[in-house]
Amino acid sequence: MAALVYLGIGSNLGQREENCLKAIELLGKKGIIIIKRSSLYRTEPWGVREQPDFINMVVEAETELSPDDLLRVIKEIEREMGRVETFRWGPRIIDIDILLYNDMVYEGPELRIPHPLMHEREFVLIPLCEIAPEKIHPVLKRTMNELRQGLQRP
Repeated sequence: MAALVYLGIGSNLGQREENCLKAIELLGKKGIIIIKRSSLYRTEPWGVREQPDFINMVVEAETELSPDDLLRVIKEIEREMGRVETFRWGPRIIDIDILLYNDMVYEGPELRIPHPLMHEREFVLIPLCEIAPEKIHPVLKRTMNELRQGLQRP
C-alpha cells in the first residue's frame, strides 16, 4: 500500500528554480508519484545566514518505498544532481527532506520522521500550508496552519 509523503525541496546554488523542478522530475522517474506541489518560494537561509537565498517548495507524493529506502533514493537524486556535502546548513545545489510519511513517527540512525525541525521553519510551513494546511503533525497534534501561525517572528 502506498504511503502519502511530504517532501521539502530547496536549492541555493546555480539555477535554483530549475534545480527544484529537476528534483521533482527525478523523483517521478524513481517511481515516486507527485500528487501536489507548492509554489516556489524565495527564502532567507536558515542556520547559516552568510550564503545565497534559497528557493523552497514542498510536494505531496505517494510511494511504495519504506522510509529508509525513500531516503536512499533521495540521496541518490541529490548526488546525481551534483550535491556535494559541505557543512551543516551550508549552501547546496539541491536538498530534499522527508517531512512527513503517513502519520508515522520514526527514528532510525539517519532519519527522523516527522522532520525534527519542520515546525520551526517558515520555509517549510509556508509551502506545506499551501498544499496541506489541515495536515496534522503526528507528534505535536496541531495542523500545519496552527504551527505556521505559532511561529515566532523576529
